[in-house]
Amino acid sequence: MPRPNPAQLAYGSATVILSALVMLLVTQARSGAGIVVVASAALALGLTVAVTVPAKRAAHRARPVAAGVPGRRGAEGAEAERRLAQPSLRR
Repeated sequence: MPRPNPAQLAYGSATVILSALVMLLVTQARSGAGIVVVASAALALGLTVAVTVPAKRAAHRARPVAAGVPGRRGAEGAEAERRLAQPSLRR
């Protein structure tokens, strides 16, 4: 599992803190169980934000490979496609 980068840590931490504060203010939770539920929801939301934010940036940077460009999909590309199409008995 790759280590999180500083942006992931910042986004996730900010999301946990802000969402916990907002949910505590909105629900006015005073019991221990209510606070545990709010904290758990804030942690789950922060983890989700930290994991998905870099994926959106990578999707914008990715460029499709042009099929008509010579050399891009020569013998190597055909060989890779053929190898992937066959099932493997190795684990």
